[in-house]
Amino acid sequence: MAIPKFVTFTSQAVPLDIENIDTDQIIPARFLKAVERKGFGDNLFRDWRYGKTGEKIATFPLNDERYGGKILIAGKNFGCGSSREHAAWSLFDYGFRVVVSSFFADIFKNNALNNGLLPVQVSETFLQEIFEAVRLSPNATFTVDLENQTFTIDSTGHSFRFSIDGYKKECLLNGYDDVDYLVSLKPEIEKFENKQ
Repeated sequence: MAIPKFVTFTSQAVPLDIENIDTDQIIPARFLKAVERKGFGDNLFRDWRYGKTGEKIATFPLNDERYGGKILIAGKNFGCGSSREHAAWSLFDYGFRVVVSSFFADIFKNNALNNGLLPVQVSETFLQEIFEAVRLSPNATFTVDLENQTFTIDSTGHSFRFSIDGYKKECLLNGYDDVDYLVSLKPEIEKFENKQ
């Protein structure tokens, strides 16, 4: 699956100041029947976004018109629980390109990176700065620069340099999945083969 190239962007954010959000809360198990990666965004945080009769819960951040954009700001230990890749699919399908937290479950982090979603892990202190920026101004913007590995609070200019595996960074910047990456190496592989 080819993914869009990740480019530097500035966006508003949706704040979800809850810790230990597990994959079943991100996308409940009853919605895992589809095998294509489409439509999962409709049921992202389904049990938090909608009431029992299908009405939107106005107080939930994804339903709050003050918030929007390509960035989800979440509490510590995001993506814990089961290993379902659908959690990353649903976030990407909804329109998020970045999730920021002070800690990610390893399997979720890998699934996110494999599906074009950038998990930005920041310090707990910086995470609270981000939440505060949104509390002060719901339309606050943030700049995500993958090339330089920085997440910036535009209103203050404070930046955090995040870590990312070099291979995954190259894949995101070029819009590669694992197969695309191997195909990109074809000239080098042919050169090596011709020497044998």
